Amino acid sequence: MASARNGTLYLGVTSDLPVRTCQHRNGLVDGFSKEHGCKLLVWYEAYDDLDAARLRELQMKKWKRAWKIELIEQHNPQWKDLYETLF
Repeated sequence: MASARNGTLYLGVTSDLPVRTCQHRNGLVDGFSKEHGCKLLVWYEAYDDLDAARLRELQMKKWKRAWKIELIEQHNPQWKDLYETLF
C-alpha cells in the first residue's frame, strides 16, 4: 500500500487481499497505514502458502526503500491503484 507515487509505503500479509485492501482504503485499520494515508494498492504478490508469504514480508521489510520502489515500478510504473484488478 502507498500514500501516493513515491509516498509512504506499507507492507503486510493477508489471506484476503480484496477485503484487506478495502479496509485500508476506507481507513478501517488503525495503525501505520491509516496514520500515513496508505490507501493505494500499488503492488502485491500472491502465495499459496501463508508461511512463505510471511517469510517474504519479513525479507522485504529489511529492504531499502529504493529497492521497494524499484520493484513497484517494474510492475506498475504509473503507480496505478490495482484494487480494481483484483475482481
